[in-house]
Amino acid sequence: MIRKMTENDRELYIRMAEEFYSSDAVLHPIPHEYLERTADEALRSDTYAEIYLLEYEGRTAGYGLTARTFSQEAGGQVLWIEELYIREDFRSKGLGREFFSYIEEKNKDRITRIRLEVEEDNTRAISLYERLGYEKLDYKQMVKDFAGHK
Repeated sequence: MIRKMTENDRELYIRMAEEFYSSDAVLHPIPHEYLERTADEALRSDTYAEIYLLEYEGRTAGYGLTARTFSQEAGGQVLWIEELYIREDFRSKGLGREFFSYIEEKNKDRITRIRLEVEEDNTRAISLYERLGYEKLDYKQMVKDFAGHK
């Protein structure tokens, strides 16, 4: 089952996000404060971020974090899969596929594209994404962080 995070799930989400940012699926950890900001934003409104909890047999199995942007190139609103984290004990049970199906169905009339990032050595995730119809986008991502806003 997939459901939106509630205030009662806030600490559980933050614990799982800490697990995710301690894993090999990311380049580096992030400050705890960033996780709190994300939870606050998702609980405040669904304009920029939404957090979903994934449940399996009544237990919390992971979470998905999405964000929205507008893209001229895509001709409309883009949904970013910012994070999909499935705890080790719950992997290979179809939860990733279920999450993508849920997100696509929920947003089909609002978006023109779904976009995500994946570590090149995360072959398991890449294999799932390819089976779901995702294609490699040959752009090099670049960022500029602003110290005053961290």
